[in-house]
Amino acid sequence: MQNRRTKKAHPSFVACVDNSGYLASLELHKIYRVIPDEDAAQDGDIRVIDESGEDYLYSADRFIPIEVPKALERSILRAT
Repeated sequence: MQNRRTKKAHPSFVACVDNSGYLASLELHKIYRVIPDEDAAQDGDIRVIDESGEDYLYSADRFIPIEVPKALERSILRAT
């Protein structure tokens, strides 16, 4: 049995590394909150809360998963 703390099925946060074609929706190098979506992941996509404040699908290769300190995570989650 796997320990849930050692492996997450989905990253909680990602950083944008490619915003081409989505300049108004995604900011390069910004941290985005991930909304788990297994169907999207199977298609190579990721669901994030973008600059509109809503969750949308983007190609997962536009992002890299990151770990954030707990204090930052709490702050981000309070703001959304």
